[in-house]
Amino acid sequence: MSMHPQPDLVSTIIPVFNRPAMLREAVASVIAQTWRPIEIIIVDDGSTDGTPEAARQLQEEHPSIVRVESQRNAGPGAARELGRTLARGEFVQFLDSDDLLLPDKFAIQVQGLRADPRADISYGRTRTEEQGVMQPDPAQRTGEVFRTLFPALLREPLWPTLTPLYRAGALQRIGPWPRLRQLEDWVYDAQAGVLGLELHHCGDAWIAVTRNHAGPRLCSIWQSDPSAMRERALAYERVAALAGSAGIDAREPEMQRFARSLFWMARTVGAQGLHAEAERLLRLALSIDTDGRRDLRAFSAATRVLGWPATARLARWIEALRAGEAAR
Repeated sequence: MSMHPQPDLVSTIIPVFNRPAMLREAVASVIAQTWRPIEIIIVDDGSTDGTPEAARQLQEEHPSIVRVESQRNAGPGAARELGRTLARGEFVQFLDSDDLLLPDKFAIQVQGLRADPRADISYGRTRTEEQGVMQPDPAQRTGEVFRTLFPALLREPLWPTLTPLYRAGALQRIGPWPRLRQLEDWVYDAQAGVLGLELHHCGDAWIAVTRNHAGPRLCSIWQSDPSAMRERALAYERVAALAGSAGIDAREPEMQRFARSLFWMARTVGAQGLHAEAERLLRLALSIDTDGRRDLRAFSAATRVLGWPATARLARWIEALRAGEAAR
């Protein structure tokens, strides 16, 4: 990242793996922005299909705007980080290759950040397209107004990756993207949250579209892939550590909700045989819990007596039994 960002320039970083058609659509949504000047940095994450050729064609079509870089497959976080180091703009946009920006996004957000000099990140209402059908409600919590990321971030990520626009200086403070393939964007947001960076909200304007589609997506493989599940567990641990560094009171409702999420994740990874990860998550949940949850403490006691495999099987049986009773 340039130590002297180019004023007014918005840099868009697009990591891509095996999505030539969607890459073209994503780039077109940036080219269609009403704001200028812009640059686009495509980072090919070791694609094995026609994506590298599609990226080169886009560079040939827009030589003054599009730059293409490539790396061995390392995941979206590493690809975004490579793009971040190359970005020259005063403002930076991360855009996944299957998502789309609406035409006025940059204009709205740049103007918003200039009108709110204390804010480092602008975000706003983002649409969700489910299998080609546009949903009426804003994605995640993009319709809600927050001034800081913590403590709300502990409930869930506030936005999809394409929603925020960052000041370049804020990215220098946040630091590198995590080299994770699961929940790396949540961890990155927590890195921003621990700094207390202030947020600007775009009001009623719709600024982007995140697309849930039938194609392969990293975020959907974790329940069947032990390595992905292990990375997901690590992401929970990192967010917990960053929340602690941010000094969030354990009695905050969001922290108690996060304790329940940690407990759920501990049971989930424990059921898949990742007992060391499950034990760490359970210990974190216990350290945060101030409500004295009996189920959490009973589960912890059971792991000491029965061990993780038997306790995880028992928990699955109880959950299935409860689900069956609720369905009656």
